[in-house]
Amino acid sequence: MLPEIVTFWHGPLDTLRQTCLRSQVAAGHKVTVYSFDTIPGLPAGVDNAEAEAILPHAFSEKLRPPQPDGRWRDWTTLQFSDFFRMKLMTKKAGLWMDADVVLLKPVTFDPAKPYFAWERSRRLGNSVLYLPHDHAIVRAFEGLMAQDELTPEWLSLSHRLSFAMKRLGGGSHRVSDLRIAIYGPPALTILAKRSGDLKNALPKASFYSVHSEPRLFFDPGDFSALINNPEVIGFHISGKGRSLQPPIPGSLFAWAVERFG
Repeated sequence: MLPEIVTFWHGPLDTLRQTCLRSQVAAGHKVTVYSFDTIPGLPAGVDNAEAEAILPHAFSEKLRPPQPDGRWRDWTTLQFSDFFRMKLMTKKAGLWMDADVVLLKPVTFDPAKPYFAWERSRRLGNSVLYLPHDHAIVRAFEGLMAQDELTPEWLSLSHRLSFAMKRLGGGSHRVSDLRIAIYGPPALTILAKRSGDLKNALPKASFYSVHSEPRLFFDPGDFSALINNPEVIGFHISGKGRSLQPPIPGSLFAWAVERFG
């Protein structure tokens, strides 16, 4: 049986995310999106589950206070999801996959080993992630989540000095404000190196061929080499504002919408 794909979402879904979720269903996986509220426009075949049962909404206040109307601020959603995927690992929930990953083929792996890929030459990505529930990386995050201040014990000396300078200068007293990815790919890379699991990482082409070059996904062009590459399992899309724009004819985005729409 294929592993269940699980993810977290906060807010409405745009065309890109709807297309990505449809592609994951089309690959034969059961797909479950965890959220705190009902998600309008959730594609057929995608289940919706209660996020509160995995990681309480109140945990977000450890990252930063909400806005006066209760909405999360800037980096909160991304950083909350960094912790949410680790909580899913503790519960043996399945394979984490960001809602902006177009999946071209089914994903299979050995559940006794970590599953992730290189995002860059020396950094792992956490957009597609599986860890055994008792893995050292999961345990490290469990210890971190028990803190109120969320200061990783693996934080580099340069980041510790940077944070100290911010505090002395009257800046934020929260490590979460140090940088947006403080709990994401850099943390995963450090911990995987420590546990000896870098050798298990798939090549960058597996999921991150267009990650650092979104033009390859959003601009018209010849993308046949990408979709026909046997190493490519899917595409993580770092679209930012471009994901809100209609797909341009002749682009990989338009192809994906037509194929999975």
